[in-house]
Amino acid sequence: MSASPLALAVDFGGTKVEAALVDADGVLLGGSRHRRPTGRTATVADLESSVGGVVRDALAGLPEGATIVGVGIGCAGPIDRKHGLVSPLNVPDWRDYPLRDFIGSVVTSLGLDVPVTLEMDGVAITMAEHWVGAAQGVDNVMGMVISTGIGGGLIVDGRVITGPTGNAGHIGHVEVGATFAGEALRGEDTFGAPYALEAIASGPHTVAWARRQGFTGTTGEELAAAYASGDEVAVAAITRTGRAVGHAIASATALLDLELVAIGGGFSHSTPDLFAHMREVIEAHYFPFVRKVRIVPSALSSEGPLIGAAALIHRSALLPTNPRD
Repeated sequence: MSASPLALAVDFGGTKVEAALVDADGVLLGGSRHRRPTGRTATVADLESSVGGVVRDALAGLPEGATIVGVGIGCAGPIDRKHGLVSPLNVPDWRDYPLRDFIGSVVTSLGLDVPVTLEMDGVAITMAEHWVGAAQGVDNVMGMVISTGIGGGLIVDGRVITGPTGNAGHIGHVEVGATFAGEALRGEDTFGAPYALEAIASGPHTVAWARRQGFTGTTGEELAAAYASGDEVAVAAITRTGRAVGHAIASATALLDLELVAIGGGFSHSTPDLFAHMREVIEAHYFPFVRKVRIVPSALSSEGPLIGAAALIHRSALLPTNPRD
């Protein structure tokens, strides 16, 4: 039996929802992690079934005598943290959906009366890095995820920055207008914004750009393999993406005086050189305080988003005032 107080952690994204029990040291309780699908074509009923299912599955593994002290929810944005609403861009059937209240009702139906906290997933992931990951001991941090999309979160002066609606940290939707090798860094449209970082540098958009240059693969894994073998198009694609991310980090650092950026997500693992291309942009910046920012890989495994959701409970002192107040 775990003697540590436990948080129920829920991570909702565009392809899956997961839940697990996490102790006060940021460790997932063995056997408590459960996953179900979400997706673009899922209906409200499908999504509620998946979310309710993983919550019930995780709580079914609660050891006898253990205590749940709260529920933390990290969700793809945008969100409305005051009213507990979510509108994940890649889940069209959920627009201003009351996810916090829905999960609260499931938990209440199981006999628990505990606080339920909702934040954007980028905030949760950044809190996980600050707690048990690559940003331990650093109080001015941006966490980033580079995967199917690009997201982020911010800790400034040791406090989480969410903004009034909870959407601070949307680094993937910062526009990057710099030029690389004579080409404006234009990508595919991401919700009508071809110059957004996500449109240029997410995994699928990087692959799409490479395919327009003659690459025949279809996945980020294939592009990474081609890069490792020296394929010229793959090298150009990864270089382009790394430099775009570097420009976005430089802008964020100029605005917020960041000390460290911790980056995770599937596509961030394509090659260590991706980080080298980011750092080259930073090293060339004209401000010394921008050049000092460190860019490092996430120190967390795939458990990071759930650890972050649990941090919303176990590390709640870092968050702004309860949005319901």
